[in-house]
Order: sequence, then structure tokens, then C-alpha cells
Amino acid sequence: MNVSKSFGEVKSLQNINFEVYPGEVVGLLGDNGAGKSTLIKIITGYHQPDPGGEIYFHGKKVDHLTVPKARQLGVETVYQEKALADDQSVWRNIFMGREIANRFGFLDIRKMRSVTQQMMTEHMGFTSKAVNPDTPVRTMSGGERQGIAITRALHFEAELIILDEPTMALSLSETRKVLDFIANIPKAGKAGIF
Repeated sequence: MNVSKSFGEVKSLQNINFEVYPGEVVGLLGDNGAGKSTLIKIITGYHQPDPGGEIYFHGKKVDHLTVPKARQLGVETVYQEKALADDQSVWRNIFMGREIANRFGFLDIRKMRSVTQQMMTEHMGFTSKAVNPDTPVRTMSGGERQGIAITRALHFEAELIILDEPTMALSLSETRKVLDFIANIPKAGKAGIF
């Protein structure tokens, strides 16, 4: 509420009020240089707002929001370009940094592949055997990559999914795919910023 952000003498944001609730996706629109990226960086903890601005999550004020605190609260960002590791498989991208271990502490690759296959079928609409959990991400289209990143955020119980220009470099048909993936956010009872 009333969030402002200055960089030296430059006011990037001035008294911004923005709300998003579970079960909805809100569009964040504005010209280049309007402060959209700055607002996203404040919501994700990369920047601190100027004194006087307040951030609330689930109705509770959050002081000194940091990146780890934002992730702990369930804030996930899907970036246009940097969302996935191209040379890795789908399952490795889904579980990167959140790997499942077996009872001996070793990676449970079978479980991660199985969960990924289920996610691909139920949430991403992949029914062909041509695309499977071992498929390298570099062989997939832009829309499919965005779908993987969005599905990963949903799988790990993100409460707020922020999509940073997810359709910018996509064709019309790929944009439709991404919009279909985005439609899963409110269906899952989560909030989104697009």
C-alpha cells in the first residue's frame, strides 16, 4: 500500500496501491519505464520500498521483505528467458534445487521422473511419448517451456505466481498455450500477476 521507490533523485514508483487475491490473475500494464519491473522486484524482495510503503501478504504486514522471505511466503517468479536450464531434461528442471531424496539420502530419480510425467499429462497436456520427462528442454517450444515453469511453480505450492512478460517472444499459437497454462493458476486457487 502506497509503495514508492526512488533510485537517487529518480522516482521509479510513487504511491502505488496494488492488490491480487487467491483465485485471480491480475494484469500489470504500463509503458516502458513505468515501473512494472521495479514493482515486481519489490514484491519478490529484490528491492526494498522507500519508507512509508507497506506490503501485505494474506492480510499480514510483511516488514523487510527479502528474496528468501518472499519464497518462504510462496512468491514465485517465472521469467521470460531465464526460467529453465536448456541443456537439462524436463524432470531436472522441475526439481532443480528441490530434489527428492530417498531414505538413504540419494536422489530418487525414479520418483522425480514419475511425478514429472504425471504433471506433464495432467497440467501441461502432454500425451505424446515424443515429449517425456527425459526430453531436453532445448528441444521444446517457447510456450512449452513457459508451461513447464508455471507448472513447477504450482507444484511447489506457490501462493503468488508472477509472470514476467511470458508471451513477449512467442508466436500467436505459442501465446495461446501459455494463456492456457496461466488459466491453471486461478483454478488451483492461487494468485497471479501477468
